Amino acid sequence: MLPVPTTLPDVPARPSPAGRTAARLAPSPDGLRERKKRARREALVEAAQTLVLQRGLDTVTVEDICAEVGVSPRTFFNYFPSKDDAVLGLEDLAVRPEVVATFVQGGPSGALLDDLEVVVADVLAQQVVTPERMARTLELVQREPHLVARHVAWVEGHRAELVEMFVARRAVRPFVPDPELLALVVMSLLRASTLEWQQRDRVGEPVDHLPGVVDQLRALLTDTRGPEPVG
Repeated sequence: MLPVPTTLPDVPARPSPAGRTAARLAPSPDGLRERKKRARREALVEAAQTLVLQRGLDTVTVEDICAEVGVSPRTFFNYFPSKDDAVLGLEDLAVRPEVVATFVQGGPSGALLDDLEVVVADVLAQQVVTPERMARTLELVQREPHLVARHVAWVEGHRAELVEMFVARRAVRPFVPDPELLALVVMSLLRASTLEWQQRDRVGEPVDHLPGVVDQLRALLTDTRGPEPVG
């Protein structure tokens, strides 16, 4: 989720790119516990996708998925609100609270596109994307059209959260672009970075390809040349 804070901290000086990367990827005090939770979540997704590919969506139950992983349905619902979410591997586009707080107050740089990049990088750095997962998900959506509606609803929910964050920032540091447009930009940057990662033979992680995607967007926004003369 994207919680918008009611108490806003001071805006820090703009960190260097290396500093932003180090801060984004620094382990938390609860790192071991988080890794265990992540491993269990991934096991649930893998079991859900494998079973549905084998047997079809309608014949697989939450209990079946739990039996494969060795957890209870209660544990399952601590990770996913529904079977469809597990099959799609959906998770919150989580931005760390401190990143949200800094962004809402107008930081870390004060430049909207630069600060958007920090937010998107924070989301991408926490995502788990593997070629196998991506291939399975695409196959499942093709086989089970019902899953498309759930994915659309998931996107819409996060769009609304992003809009809320942008509205909060605009109240502190006014800007021109519509928050709805900015939400679409964020979703596009997430998608484009993942596509770039795929096209570059999956070198590194999707977050590593975000700066190049943002540079392309920046070039588009600053290209004020008129049409080339004919003849």
